[in-house]
Order: sequence, then C-alpha cells, then structure tokens
Amino acid sequence: MQQEDEQQEIQPLLLTIPQAARSLGISRAKLYVLLAQQQGPPVIRFGRAVRISIDSLQKWIKEQENASL
Repeated sequence: MQQEDEQQEIQPLLLTIPQAARSLGISRAKLYVLLAQQQGPPVIRFGRAVRISIDSLQKWIKEQENASL
C-alpha cells in the first residue's frame, strides 16, 4: 500500500511534445512549428528524444504573458 502511494505522488519532470501541447491546449503540430521557429519553450534532447521540462514550460508561459501586456 505504501509503495502505491509513493508511485502516485511522483510527478514527471519532463514532458513529451504531445504532453506539453496538451497542457498548453494547442495541437502537437502547432508546438512543433513554434519549436522549429525557435519561438517555443526550450527543449532537452536525449539522443532522438525531445522533452520539455515543466519548469521551463511554466517560465515560457510567464514570458508569453508578460510579452503580451
């Protein structure tokens, strides 16, 4: 039982592109376009795997909010 509770508390630190797109409420394709134009959040690469940290995603969102003010 304790092991199950510990596993449920673990939150991912890195998101895949589809996960990040869902959390932003945009399509995966739109996020790929933003990344290709270097207008999206910073990514971390592990070989061919591309991930976005939750912290950098939140920071990027704040920057977008401030830029639109």
